[in-house]
Amino acid sequence: MSAVTEQPAVEDRVVTSERALVERWLARFDGALQGASRESLAALFAPEGHWRDLLALTWSITPMQGAGAIAAAMLAQQSAVRARGFVIAEGRTPPRRIPRAGIEVIEAIIRFETQLGRGLGVVRLLAGEPTQAFQLMTGLCELKGFEEKIGKRRPTGAAYSRNFGGMNWKDQRLASQAYSDREPAVLIVGGGQAGLSLAATLGRLDVDTLVVDRLPRVGDCWRTRYHSLALHNSTELNHLPYMPFPPSWPTYLPKDMLADWFETYAWAMEINFWTGTELVHARHDAAAGKWHALVRKTDGTERTLHPTHLVFANGLVGSARRPDLPGLRDFEGAVVHTAEFTNGIDWRGKKALIIGTGTSAHDVAQDLHAHGCKVTLVQRGETMVLSIDPSAKLTYGVYEGIPLEDGDLLVSTNTLPVVRKIMQMITARMVELDRKTIEGLIACGFKWTMGEDGTGHNMMIRKRYGGYYLDAGGAELIIKGDIGLLQFERIERFVAAGALLKDGSIERADLIVLATGFVPQAEVVAQMLGETVANKIGPVWGIGADGEMNNMWKRTAQEGLWFVGGSFSNCRTYSRYVALQIKAIEEGLLARR
Repeated sequence: MSAVTEQPAVEDRVVTSERALVERWLARFDGALQGASRESLAALFAPEGHWRDLLALTWSITPMQGAGAIAAAMLAQQSAVRARGFVIAEGRTPPRRIPRAGIEVIEAIIRFETQLGRGLGVVRLLAGEPTQAFQLMTGLCELKGFEEKIGKRRPTGAAYSRNFGGMNWKDQRLASQAYSDREPAVLIVGGGQAGLSLAATLGRLDVDTLVVDRLPRVGDCWRTRYHSLALHNSTELNHLPYMPFPPSWPTYLPKDMLADWFETYAWAMEINFWTGTELVHARHDAAAGKWHALVRKTDGTERTLHPTHLVFANGLVGSARRPDLPGLRDFEGAVVHTAEFTNGIDWRGKKALIIGTGTSAHDVAQDLHAHGCKVTLVQRGETMVLSIDPSAKLTYGVYEGIPLEDGDLLVSTNTLPVVRKIMQMITARMVELDRKTIEGLIACGFKWTMGEDGTGHNMMIRKRYGGYYLDAGGAELIIKGDIGLLQFERIERFVAAGALLKDGSIERADLIVLATGFVPQAEVVAQMLGETVANKIGPVWGIGADGEMNNMWKRTAQEGLWFVGGSFSNCRTYSRYVALQIKAIEEGLLARR
């Protein structure tokens, strides 16, 4: 063997250099934080740098921009929080140079600890000025002394294993589900991906949690939707906490496959779940720190539960929105909302008008068309249409080549100004990729949009959860004329036979499908909790004044009231942060208001 030491490959030298730069920055950051030096701390951030804290220092979801503001905010918390030990997280995606929001950065996943917990985060240093951070995210991942009971900390099973003469696991699960001798600490309303994700995470933290859902079976929130529905993003991005989908499952999950998985998940994660049970109304008792929550089962029986925490996980919306369209009551055909639509098998040879041009509208139109129905979409407002592959996949480019849990951290790093810039860049690329389809739709009279400030459908989701269509083939049917298109402004009113147009002609129909969305969550809150609580907390979802989502995944102005929801990745990522807040309150680590 040669005595000459072999030089590392160029790629290794680059990684080593990137690691050294991150380590140097972290050491300086840690030192400035411990020394409470506002000037030194501010110098470590770009003048317009960004910090996003997920509970670790502020016990909330807190965005901050500007070096001086970041330093001041951190030091305001540091004496109580005592954040320290900032180092590169081993076993995660290594430090690397990569463009983010059009800026070349050195990106690394980091770990640290506080007085009460341990955290993971992300730092992005300016590649051209690696002494300054463009972005920093600090996220709490576990509470000291209250770690999740998984892996080596899993339960022993001694309470029921070989418990001769006593209750076995099944007996204990039935007793736990009944709540005949106790009250749940947390009541979750809604058993979709949001409710299940949070319930599973709370369960691993030993927080007694009950999920109620008005539908007969776990998973019916998907099972009962229209026949042809499938997810529009990749299965590998939609895992629930702790229990990923089987690797053999299809790229785009059909709704019934997903629904059955939900049922399996609830069983496997030992989630207490009451099906056929709806929340009627609830009142908060401030003196007791409890809710008086009346629930009603399908057999008419009622019970008032007294949880400390009430979580709305009912899909961010309430009942189907049915606008009072002029003359619609005179229409003699069938009128259904997309929430009620199953499939088009009964409409062969008939004519249908679909009011709306979002994803559900197009999917229903395509299903009706496939069953031999003559379909016309009625467009009321501008809609962004984009391909599922490749355009929609651009949104998840951050996950490419890295573990899902690392991608979740990277996505969680972005504050609104950075999100807006990223969305503008992605949307511009989407337009390039989908130009032929876009031009074809516009030529048909379709009102296509890039969204406000060119931020595309991702910002539409954040603002109103609608206004876009992920193209599963419907766009080509419109361009070819197989599915008709009618602008709503051409309609004078609806009549017995269909839609009377302003030119005097009638667009005949046997069926009208309302793809008109759902009432907002605020209306659900007002109905179930009263106007006083609804006014106290304000809007739910949509972008707030601080750039974060209104009332989502954090404490609200109403003590003990929480909201969770959104995409599968939202639910997977933020369920942990909600669970940690609730656990901290239950253990007295975070004061009740």
